[in-house]
Amino acid sequence: MKQFTLSVLFSLMISFGLSAQNIVKGVVKDSSSEGLLQGVSISVEGKNISTTTDVIGAFTLENLPDGRHIIVIKKDGYETQNYPVSLSGSMVDLGIIYMYEDEFAEDQDLSTIVITDDELNDDTTAADNISGLLQASRDVYLRTAAFEFSSSFFRIRGLDSDNAKLLINGIEMNKLSTGRPEWANWGGLNDVLRNQEFTNGLAPSNFTFGGVLGSNNISTRASEYRKGGRVSYASSNRSYVHRVMGTYATGLMDDGWAFAFSGSRRIADEGFADGSSYNAYSTFASIEKVFSDKHSLNFTSVFASNRRGKAAPNTQEVIDIKGIQYNPYWGYQNGKIRNSRIKDVEEPFIMLNHYWNINEKTTLNTNVSYQFGGIGNSRIDFNGARVENGVLDGDGNPFITNLATANPDPTYYQKLPSYGVREGLPDVFGMYQDFARNGQLDWSQLYAANAASVTGGNSAYVLYEDRNEDDRFTINTIFNTELTDNISLNASVNYTSQKSENFAEIIDLLGGSGYLDVDTFAQADQDDINNGITSFDLKQNNLLNPLFLAQEGDRFKYDFDLLSQVINGFVQTQFKFNKVDFFLAGSLSRTSHQRDGNFQNGGFIDTSFGKSEKQEFTNWGAKGGLTYKITGRHILDFNAGYLTKAPTLRNTFANSRENNAIVEGITSEKVLSLDASYIVRTPILQARATAYYTGIKDATETSFFFADGIGGDNTAFVQETLQGIEKRHIGAEFGIDLKLTQTLKLKGAANIGQYTYNNNPNLFIASEDFVGDSDADEFGVKDFGQSNLKNYRLASGPQKAYSFGFEYRDPDYWWFGATANVFNDTYIDIAPLTRSSNFADDGGVPFTDYDESIARELLRQERFNDYMVVNAVGGKSWKVGNRQYIGLFASIGNIFNREYRTGGFEQGRNANYRQLRDDKALDTPVFGNKYWYGRGTTYFVNLNYRF
Repeated sequence: MKQFTLSVLFSLMISFGLSAQNIVKGVVKDSSSEGLLQGVSISVEGKNISTTTDVIGAFTLENLPDGRHIIVIKKDGYETQNYPVSLSGSMVDLGIIYMYEDEFAEDQDLSTIVITDDELNDDTTAADNISGLLQASRDVYLRTAAFEFSSSFFRIRGLDSDNAKLLINGIEMNKLSTGRPEWANWGGLNDVLRNQEFTNGLAPSNFTFGGVLGSNNISTRASEYRKGGRVSYASSNRSYVHRVMGTYATGLMDDGWAFAFSGSRRIADEGFADGSSYNAYSTFASIEKVFSDKHSLNFTSVFASNRRGKAAPNTQEVIDIKGIQYNPYWGYQNGKIRNSRIKDVEEPFIMLNHYWNINEKTTLNTNVSYQFGGIGNSRIDFNGARVENGVLDGDGNPFITNLATANPDPTYYQKLPSYGVREGLPDVFGMYQDFARNGQLDWSQLYAANAASVTGGNSAYVLYEDRNEDDRFTINTIFNTELTDNISLNASVNYTSQKSENFAEIIDLLGGSGYLDVDTFAQADQDDINNGITSFDLKQNNLLNPLFLAQEGDRFKYDFDLLSQVINGFVQTQFKFNKVDFFLAGSLSRTSHQRDGNFQNGGFIDTSFGKSEKQEFTNWGAKGGLTYKITGRHILDFNAGYLTKAPTLRNTFANSRENNAIVEGITSEKVLSLDASYIVRTPILQARATAYYTGIKDATETSFFFADGIGGDNTAFVQETLQGIEKRHIGAEFGIDLKLTQTLKLKGAANIGQYTYNNNPNLFIASEDFVGDSDADEFGVKDFGQSNLKNYRLASGPQKAYSFGFEYRDPDYWWFGATANVFNDTYIDIAPLTRSSNFADDGGVPFTDYDESIARELLRQERFNDYMVVNAVGGKSWKVGNRQYIGLFASIGNIFNREYRTGGFEQGRNANYRQLRDDKALDTPVFGNKYWYGRGTTYFVNLNYRF
């Protein structure tokens, strides 16, 4: 009986106790270098049990149930390994597991990333392109959006990229000025930016609360790079023509040190758009010391310099005459192309990261970064003037003569045939011929004008940059722990301090001896005179240094600092069980913005110099999600979140170049987002269908333009602010990847969305010309009431997009694929001022000839034509030695050379009914909509050697 009792107890222990002691462990190495691989994903197929390898490549899976299982070992760039194990109260040591490079993934992933790098450096709306964030995703829909839809400047769910967070080593890189990442800060460093952890939408991240479009954390730890090197050459007719790149990493060496270095050079006299020069180089260094299994310290340095010539949007009149590659920003100087609009980005950064493995289940990552440098955007100023020696104006001040220079822009409206037709000029055909034959910037004419005796040696024209130079310091700490086998906790605290210097700087006097820093168009009216303000005062951009004759390198026009501080933190708990996973997360932040003027603008004597009132915003966010596993291969996923966002620096100040005015009623933006997905994951089929909704309230947007017809026939250069904007984004996403054979698969993706304004926001216009007006405040800001935007479509790229394609992978290491992509529902960006009360008023008096039906047609939003773009890609890999490979990749975009509009905007120049009606009545409007066009047929070729 005693033996029987012990036997029963022993059996029960086996059944209920020892099964929890099933353990699988092993060590993962690179098959070529035999280096230890950290961060390899280890999971149990069909079970919610997973881990990753540690710094010595080791892993342990505990508490596995009895039975037969498949252990899945996966890492980007390697072939996935599957190990069957049979467990029954036992421990299985898989020993050393070698990971073999996936030749297809290596070269195909590299090629798609360099395509993204190229697209992101286009100057149309690429600053808001989301594809750079998505390149780490393995989801078929998101990768299609990144690499097939990006050339049409498609936006995920119609949202701007400030709704996503881009991090490097856990530090957020989104700009405080715009909320968006500045991709050029690390452009050309594709080889060393491939270790990425992407979270889609509201899904949980171990590093950040994120945004409604998700987050992406790029790791640059030197120990995570595979030992070896790569050199490559690429050629394209897109943004750059030539690119060379070299990378080498030591891997983790026996003494605990690891090093990784990379550099690249990209150049072009011109890309697809005429005159769009390109000159960029990038360097990268990462050094890590692994002190023990618990502590590691990593230093990263990135310096990327990018100078590229911009391309202009054009009216259809200009495009019909000159074609879609035409660019008016450039001209020949001494036989060489010179672009007047250069974007120059140099913002290097350094990071120090400490990684602490407190125990097997808890880590603490502490990071410090410092970024400095600036961004310059050049253009020609033609507001030259001189002081008449010994001549005084009516107030007894020196008399300032306007040198009356003409606008040098070849597409200036008075130089185009449409203007000749409107004005009844005698030689319209001659205007057409002159523009068709020439139509480029005449640099020699600018130098000649500056050399004319009438200038008195002063420059009538000058080339200058609008610059912002930032000093940004960030420190944060990120805590991750497994509370139990099923519950994990993530938390972080972040602090960022930034000083942003904003000013205009002369970079070329174009042959002159100086440039008088005055606004020649400023003129005192009776209200100014009554207040003791003279025209001389109004003309001074800086009364602290009147009549300043600026030289190359001098600041002029405006000079102010923007001071910001951000403190934020988040906490998140994740629960993982066999059938259900769910998470809850919350965030809290405090943001402050302040302007500090260094110039005393003559138009705003009391409100331009010194510090503004500090603007402070407290924000919070909450989100949660639930994943229900119907089976291991069929999943339902639900997410919901609500968050508030502080306004960016750009949107906080009403007219920051001239005064301290704060946007009236400025407040934090509110975002509500929901999505629901059905996901299928089988060896043959990978698919996802998602329905989504995002609602935005209290958003603010600012823009600058030149407007006629404000308050009657008045003309002014203005800053326009829309405040209290509501938007609605609703739609569905689909992605499917069907493996027909071991070598052939079909891919498809679709987005069906509708993105609209959901209210009539408030419209404010700021201009120095408004100072003293009875309906403007002391900052020259006028309240135009509501702008009737409700139900107009947002200009967010195609709102419907479809893709279908195939991919063939031959066992002999070559592959080929092609896709057809269809785009629908792309809309023009509308002008809010024409939808305000100003449209129907003639200086406060309603137009007597106003016709409601004509007005409705004038204000109809333009919808672009639908179009299809066909692309093809292919590649081949060769193994030429024991650990040496050659890879070749080529792609052709827009094979059939389809012309299509990717975006555009209404010119705000015709701001009232009568002017807009008369202009649109012409066969060719003088101030027609301006458009960006997609590229025609393009190619990209990349050859690389790995060792």
